[in-house]
Amino acid sequence: MPPFTENLLDMTSLASTSTTDIQPIRPSALSAKLAMALLLAALADWLFYGQRIGLSLAIFATAIACASLLANLATLNLRRAAIGGAIVALGLVPVVEQLNTLSFLISIAALLVALLLATNPETTGLPDRARALRSFVLFGFLRFFPEALQVLNWSAFTRGIALWLLPMILSGVFIALFAAANPVIEQWVSLLNPKLILEYVSVRRVLFWSLMLALVWPFIHVRWRSKKAAVASATDAAGSEPRAPLVPVELLGPSIVLRSLILFNLLFAAQSILDGIYLWGHAALPDNLTYAAYAHRGAYPLIATALLAAAFVLVAMRPGGPAEKSKVIRPLVYLWVGQNVLLVASSIRRLDLYVDIYMLTYWRIAAFIWMGLVALGLILIVARIVLDRSNQWLVGANLIALTIVLYGCSLVNFDAFIADYNVAHSREVSGKGVQIDIDYLMTLGPQAVPAIDKALALRPAAREGCLVPRRDRLVEQQRQDLAWRSWSFRDWRLQRRLDAQAKARTGSQPAS
Repeated sequence: MPPFTENLLDMTSLASTSTTDIQPIRPSALSAKLAMALLLAALADWLFYGQRIGLSLAIFATAIACASLLANLATLNLRRAAIGGAIVALGLVPVVEQLNTLSFLISIAALLVALLLATNPETTGLPDRARALRSFVLFGFLRFFPEALQVLNWSAFTRGIALWLLPMILSGVFIALFAAANPVIEQWVSLLNPKLILEYVSVRRVLFWSLMLALVWPFIHVRWRSKKAAVASATDAAGSEPRAPLVPVELLGPSIVLRSLILFNLLFAAQSILDGIYLWGHAALPDNLTYAAYAHRGAYPLIATALLAAAFVLVAMRPGGPAEKSKVIRPLVYLWVGQNVLLVASSIRRLDLYVDIYMLTYWRIAAFIWMGLVALGLILIVARIVLDRSNQWLVGANLIALTIVLYGCSLVNFDAFIADYNVAHSREVSGKGVQIDIDYLMTLGPQAVPAIDKALALRPAAREGCLVPRRDRLVEQQRQDLAWRSWSFRDWRLQRRLDAQAKARTGSQPAS
């Protein structure tokens, strides 16, 4: 099983050990940490929101390190904390010198390593430390909202929120992707923004604060998970009372998975219906929107949606998990995966409509192949669930499919295919689409010469200028490629075709 999948399963199985009711973890201690996180979010707002970033990043990183030190003072070893402080200082030097991608990544890495060294003495080997940091980076930002809700000592209320929190968050992500892909959904979403509220609250700033709180919370309320036990944060470790579970409600248990699938199926059904109306049914689009723009806008966000859906199914329907055995959840999973396959088909259709107008390129061929692999991957996920196979089997099946596709692509003459397609579907030949881009055909190399000849015949004016010399250089390049050291069967076939065309032209000319 791949390490990433194994780690996901470990995290979800960890959540399954929790109790059924929320038991607040020292609300007073969490309140103090929540206040500290809010102060850091306010500092981030002052430093970053609407501002250019430079030295402010070093200041904010220093504030996070100091806040983490105060919040976890009871469990810190002074020597390890001093080493961690030195690591943070060294990591911030490149940021002070010049903020760029590399210095930013170094500062983040320094913060993470220092936090691990200062607060998690149980991890001694490099694999354990790498595993702990991986879990922290992948799942730490998901902890804020469930743990912050424990400040409220309302078990039923907080449990209900916890059960709907993840489904609503993921549904919001899907709605955002659908809005990016579908202008009709975008118009609907815009109608859901009450003007009165927006006059007083900036949605972007609320999202910024939420993001900052989610990012700084793991540094304040530190929780590591090792093979033996979790290392508690400062206040929890100081008391003698037993700790409450890390996540009070199972993170991806049957209840949350069921709610998520109900919402997801409804959202995807709405998108599929709209695609059926506009994409397949060719209904009239909203004003100022063409079918080409509708097609091009939606292809890639919908593929991202399908990939996110596949990741959710893999984690939620882990082998041996409670959700996989549910007779109610299984049909909903099959229905949702089926809708995702339909979504990929719509993406392929969108790209096909766009190619019909704006011709074929290498990247668009790659997009077709990629979308086909995504659809196959979704079908294999269903096969894995139905056949009760492991994730290792699923990865192996996808690797086999990828190998077959790559091997097949190695035998396809894409240069000639793209050139022939663009000429055959150009405005000069088919009466629709765009005119032949001969300059682009020239970039495809000698294999495009037969199609270039057709294009030059269709546009005699194009023979003027430098196009004919460029075409002749491609022919000369082709002849050089036939030297025995660079010989290939594809080049040999092309040369035979060019020779036959030259002979036919010579024979058709009248004798002098």
